[in-house]
Amino acid sequence: MQITAFAFAIILASMHIFAKNMRFIQIIPRSRFLSLGGGVSVGYVFIHILPELKEHQELIEHHGLLLSYLEHHAYLLAMLGLILFYALEKTAKESQKQNQQETGENQPTRRIFWLHISSFAFYNGLIGYLLIHRDSEGLLSLILYVIAMALHFIVVDYGLRTHHKDIYNRVGRWLLALAVLLGWAIGVLTEIPESVLALFFAFLSGAIILNVLKEELPEDRESSTLAFSLGAIGYIALLLLVS
Repeated sequence: MQITAFAFAIILASMHIFAKNMRFIQIIPRSRFLSLGGGVSVGYVFIHILPELKEHQELIEHHGLLLSYLEHHAYLLAMLGLILFYALEKTAKESQKQNQQETGENQPTRRIFWLHISSFAFYNGLIGYLLIHRDSEGLLSLILYVIAMALHFIVVDYGLRTHHKDIYNRVGRWLLALAVLLGWAIGVLTEIPESVLALFFAFLSGAIILNVLKEELPEDRESSTLAFSLGAIGYIALLLLVS
């Protein structure tokens, strides 16, 4: 299964490397494929990831990890993931606007670029790690996970390229591709304690929701509601069918 997972890690990494060559992804109006991919990602989160938060919640409570005086640790971590990536998005947009006014360059500063890429490298590394260590076992479950994350990576790649432009093409996409492979390697070489992994898993669920919705909701994206809905509903139906 490790070799199969490695092959899938290569596929996920290649999404960042080759996404810029997907000419059918237009900036405005937004490609229906991007909306479809966003819908699939959200469908996976709501049907597969969020229901597992209950199990992770019980595990975290059993070990007494993090904010032990509160009741809903896993859900708090999901909210933290959403808030953190929302803050990153706002910071990138503000830096882009300020940098354009000061230097004429329509992109965030290098400092914000590295902050953005570092955060998404951790994000991608966790997704790569989960190729090896996930609650759901079996090849079919792994394939469904890879499909959802591959489409999600294309959506994420589009957003990062829109912000950071040339420097993302030259540096960022390669680092994010490498992060997936490093996550897989860490999963092969070691196993994070299940209670700690539960915290990361919860954090990831919130981050995925934000990273999809931030690309779909702005009016200037001219997103396709139909494609997004079809992606979400179709993938949910597939998950329910095979579960």
